[in-house]
Amino acid sequence: MAPSLPVCQHRPMSEPDQRLFFLLQRAAHQLRTAADRRMLAAAGITTAQLGALFAVRDEPGITQQRLARTLGLRESAVTGLIGRLTAAGLVTKRAHPREHRAVVLELTGDGAAALDAARPEVDRFNAEARALLGEDGFTRTAEAMRALAYWER
Repeated sequence: MAPSLPVCQHRPMSEPDQRLFFLLQRAAHQLRTAADRRMLAAAGITTAQLGALFAVRDEPGITQQRLARTLGLRESAVTGLIGRLTAAGLVTKRAHPREHRAVVLELTGDGAAALDAARPEVDRFNAEARALLGEDGFTRTAEAMRALAYWER
């Protein structure tokens, strides 16, 4: 049985919680915690590292600056993230051919193997979310999250 969400004391029990920002934060924390545990067990990486590895695989030669934009992180956070990935042998850095202060990132064989090891767990996670939300709910939720992720205010 799934745990129930806390109910606001000032709202009738039949009225759904409409505090979208709170619910998004709570869901993100819940999902990240569960997914990190699963990714660590399956592939030895966190979800943040998984996202970075997918981005590096999808755009070989990506710079750290571009990776920060892709992941929606500060460059300082990406510097630490890439430091951990290079120390683990999952990504390599080399000098950018035209920008003397930039580096480009490449996925290593071990990085590709980590993505391969993570894939079944990613698929399982998505299947569980589809079962929870239904196919239409899953699709609509993904579309809504994409819209919110790239919302320009």
